[in-house]
Amino acid sequence: MLHEPASTREDRPAVRAPQLPLSREEVLFNELRQMVAEVMAIDHELFAEPDTLPQVAVTPESRLIATFEGQLTLDSEAAYDRLDARLAPLQHIAAFRLTVSPPPQPARPHTIHILTGRANPRPRSWWPNALLFIATLVSLLLVGTTLAISEMAETDVAEAMQVAANLPLELWRGFPYALGLLLILGSHELGHYFAARRHKLAVTLPYFIPLPFISLFGTMGAFIQLRQPMKNRKMLFDVGASGPLIGLIFAVPILFIGLATTRLTPAGGGGLYEGDSLLYAAAKIITFGHFLPDGRMDVCVNCSQLLWAGWTGLLVTALNLLPLGQLDGGHVLYALVGEKARRLYFPIMGVMFLLVFVTDVWLFWLVLLLLFGRVYATPLDMITPLDSRRRVLAIFTLIVFVLIFVPAPLAEQAAAPALPDAPRNSAMLLPLVASALVLVRSRLRR
Repeated sequence: MLHEPASTREDRPAVRAPQLPLSREEVLFNELRQMVAEVMAIDHELFAEPDTLPQVAVTPESRLIATFEGQLTLDSEAAYDRLDARLAPLQHIAAFRLTVSPPPQPARPHTIHILTGRANPRPRSWWPNALLFIATLVSLLLVGTTLAISEMAETDVAEAMQVAANLPLELWRGFPYALGLLLILGSHELGHYFAARRHKLAVTLPYFIPLPFISLFGTMGAFIQLRQPMKNRKMLFDVGASGPLIGLIFAVPILFIGLATTRLTPAGGGGLYEGDSLLYAAAKIITFGHFLPDGRMDVCVNCSQLLWAGWTGLLVTALNLLPLGQLDGGHVLYALVGEKARRLYFPIMGVMFLLVFVTDVWLFWLVLLLLFGRVYATPLDMITPLDSRRRVLAIFTLIVFVLIFVPAPLAEQAAAPALPDAPRNSAMLLPLVASALVLVRSRLRR
């Protein structure tokens, strides 16, 4: 989930020494003072110069014009709503912050910044979203059809080759995987979308990211873009947590249906091994009565398109729940603990660095997190805390992350000698030729 407005790290923007205001500026300042006085007992005020660059930004054109310190006379959430309604006709917006001062408790505990540049984003066209969705659907159908052809080759190589030669007309065979994963990803993004709309936030439709030919998954997921800052931490949590939690409602049943419809194969057949999360390991125990692989047999994850869709959906959800930056997990953690979330950046990055030595799959994500993991979506009102119900849900969401996180996804598996009476897996890659395009897909062998 990406954010168009800039985020902030500092609680208070740097403000230059006040200048003698012009008459027009003085009238504006007096008007702002009267508005703020309706919600705050003002102890200190400062009028910024027009060219002051704020570290609290709403749009790239935002400018800080005034800062007031004191004690709120209303509940912080009610105070923000009241002041925001007064500022709207001026196209200004407020940012509420706790005053940062050394102990003892400061006499002016609350700070209100007034900024220009209220976000009023224009509606965007829906056709790019539709084109990306169609491209992602085709990409997922290619992956699902490849899985179907690989499974078909176990019993009839000639038929599998015939299907591969007519790939464009055989893409219907990949619908179980495509629809399963789109249901997980779509519900995830629509969870974000409807939570944002419920709070009257400007938000885009989901952007799906196709990844054909070079990926075992067929997609790099999807995202929506929030086009204005969130009001408070309650709103940040609602939008951030709704996506993964609703996506899991569909991912877990799809995973169990996939486990129930797949088959077991001899373990140690080489190739790639899909990693185990705590939830995936428990699901295999529930389905088969014991943990797999057990040294002799293992789940054939690519023998069921729904199983591969469910496992992939859980992996994508876990990646989104990493508690960093503007990922869903970063939103949840920041909503729960506020600025303290930044202190966890280096410990979490240290764990991610160690995981690179487990599997180089994490190297790509480590680079992305180094570039973007320190940027958090900071709400306008940082005074209002989460209520108790949301705090419990936030903790639950972080526990879900622990349950579905896969430390070693797609690890290399050493090949074991074949047993004389064991059925052999297909050892060769199937060439998938269609309209001058060559699609080569490796099976996840056991």
